Amino acid sequence: MKSENSTPKVNNEHLRYRPKPNIGHLLVLLLIIVFCVFPFYWMIATSLKNQQDILSPTPKFLFSPTLENYQRAVSKFDVALSLENSLIVAVTTTLLSLLLGTPAAYAIARFEFKGKKDLWFWFITNRMLSPIVLALPFFILARNLKLLDSQVVLILIYLTFNVPIVIWICADQFRNIPKELDEAATLEGYNSFSIFWRIGLPLVAPGIAVSAIFSFIFSWNELLYALVLTRKYAQTAPVVATSFMSGYELPWGQIMATGTMIALPVIIFSIIVSRQLVGGLTMGAIK
Repeated sequence: MKSENSTPKVNNEHLRYRPKPNIGHLLVLLLIIVFCVFPFYWMIATSLKNQQDILSPTPKFLFSPTLENYQRAVSKFDVALSLENSLIVAVTTTLLSLLLGTPAAYAIARFEFKGKKDLWFWFITNRMLSPIVLALPFFILARNLKLLDSQVVLILIYLTFNVPIVIWICADQFRNIPKELDEAATLEGYNSFSIFWRIGLPLVAPGIAVSAIFSFIFSWNELLYALVLTRKYAQTAPVVATSFMSGYELPWGQIMATGTMIALPVIIFSIIVSRQLVGGLTMGAIK
């Protein structure tokens, strides 16, 4: 007879099994990483080279780095002021887009009211409009309101395109929250704003992070309206970058230095919110 204290043996072979890495998949993944990262490496490396190394007939991977290109770009083309303008416009637009867009998204996702579908369609179609179509009307409005060459006009125009993005993303996130949570909070004495602030916003934080990234990147990289509506004092970094494209000799080192300074804030911002970004992109994919 078997002892009562004897325990059955558990087959742990399936726990020890680990799938062998596929060499083909690893090579393809490596090629994709190199393909995506190499342009950034080449831009940064070129910005640290002197003119002789840049124009060398054979690519030089070993060189003595120099910050001369950054110094010339900042002093000659006033890149520092343009970066400051871009940062002010992008940060302000992102914050205002979230401040205006998240309550609107919550209202659309949680409440029923007359004209809801029409309002939703209007928000979505605003983002689908081609920017070039609105360039001339926006210019005429800005000129009549005496807002040309100001940060305010860029912020107002960027809000027109960023708020619909925030509403689009966050409304879908709010719909995924069970309504039972709202009902339970109502029984506890919370009003609609308290439910939105204390329950809704924390649960859709990944979606808000995704919206913030998209709004910041669009505001930071936008060129058309910044080129049409600014002249000197409110020029953003992409506009200043186009000023290099003149004459017969292109200062590639200064162009790459400016490109590095333009791309760096977006990369840093994306890294800071990368965890929320992944969560927002995958939220709702698995039920």
